Amino acid sequence: MIPIYLCDDDSALRRRLQTALERKILIEDYDMRIVCSAADGVSLLNAARQEPGKRGIYFLDVELKDGSWDGFRLGREIRCLDPHATLIYVTGFGDLAYRTFQYHLEAFDYIVKDPEGLEESVARCLEAVRDRLLEERRDPAQIYTLQTGETLQHIPISDILFFETAPIAHHILLHTRESRTSGKVSAPGGSAGGAGSGRVIDFLGNLNEIQSQLGEGFLRVHRAYLVALDKIEEVDLRHGRLRVGGYECLLSRRGKPELLKRLQL
Repeated sequence: MIPIYLCDDDSALRRRLQTALERKILIEDYDMRIVCSAADGVSLLNAARQEPGKRGIYFLDVELKDGSWDGFRLGREIRCLDPHATLIYVTGFGDLAYRTFQYHLEAFDYIVKDPEGLEESVARCLEAVRDRLLEERRDPAQIYTLQTGETLQHIPISDILFFETAPIAHHILLHTRESRTSGKVSAPGGSAGGAGSGRVIDFLGNLNEIQSQLGEGFLRVHRAYLVALDKIEEVDLRHGRLRVGGYECLLSRRGKPELLKRLQL
């Protein structure tokens, strides 16, 4: 059974969250239960320590009034106890992506404190969490795990477009299907471009090691690029370029023969 933790110092909102979660769990018969509903971070962490080794779901208030804690610091402490934790932030603000990036946190979702839409948001979020966990359980080999700072991130391999070397030595940029930005084709060590929107994750790594971990579905097409073969949309042999998920990546002369063989072109 998957444990769920709540932390919000607004007792009325916390009760509404708990009621919404319990209703969704009951209706859908999810294998989950609320094990802690706390007003402060220390109480939640103490409860989490009672469930060692279990991957939990955490609904955290961002604006805790305890001077020594806020939701982001609490999230970092939770990651130390539960590296695979699913973090969901409850906030009065609409956009917290930059703050979670600053704290090296991978938040699954954000719920805005809207009394009218709270129950619907909670139900939708819990359903998305359940779907993600079921996907991982069906085939855990289809998840690529990397570390950014002190945080472990778990990326579905089906979402990965390609890896490229970053301008900083020993850093790798992972591009996924989630948040592409427009730009131009990059030189090695830059950020690949093209139309589209994708998430980009910067982490310490080595392309050779990554390729050995991911296997036959990925190919080193250039010294600076490791691409997912099933995400290649177009091959330009004349100019030595590939289009991958809306981006353009470089293709070296050495990489062409193996690419043509693997794509059966």
